[in-house]
Amino acid sequence: MKILLAEDNRELVSAIVSVLTIAKYDCVPAFDGVMALTRLQEDDYDLLICDIMMPRKDGFQVVKELRASGSNIPILMLTARAEIDDKVLALDTGADDYLTKPFEVKELLARIRALLRRKEKVADAYHFANLTLDHETFELVGEGKVHLTNKEYLLMETLMHHHDTLLSTERLMESVWDYDSEAEINVVWAYITSLRRKMEQVRAKAIIKAVRGQGYRLEESQ
Repeated sequence: MKILLAEDNRELVSAIVSVLTIAKYDCVPAFDGVMALTRLQEDDYDLLICDIMMPRKDGFQVVKELRASGSNIPILMLTARAEIDDKVLALDTGADDYLTKPFEVKELLARIRALLRRKEKVADAYHFANLTLDHETFELVGEGKVHLTNKEYLLMETLMHHHDTLLSTERLMESVWDYDSEAEINVVWAYITSLRRKMEQVRAKAIIKAVRGQGYRLEESQ
């Protein structure tokens, strides 16, 4: 598997490249946003690990340009920003997952494995109300279509598969974040919020209903 690492901290780049090489990944560095986009045009990669704060073009700009070009490459965003609004912005921009610095090596590797599994997995299309979840394009199709990030796709897949069933936050975390990590419980809320916005964009005839203290369920809107 070939991974592009877009990060301007050369010491961190060196450390991550060493870790990924030991884990049998081919990791190629890019030290700014422009270099990252150039490398992505020149070669095929299975995953992009992208820092937010980079020279020339920041991580948000890189992700926006990639998604605008139609690229479905899985993207793991690295950020020193722990605020929930920044995480939601990363997801809305088109990133599939995020990891807050500083991070543990085992969690980085687990998130990489999860993203690559999602890329390789082939499943039947899911349908609910006027919505179709396309596994090939990672698009949610209703009255129009919108690209979903890796985690948004997994979340919608889980909700569609168990539609009209109340799913606890813990169960959603187990289904979507299927690794041992220190992810905060409010990560589910962040992705639910992002997914609801995208459902509105395609005029979904369904809603994700929250039941305080119990969880979420997908149901047809009235």
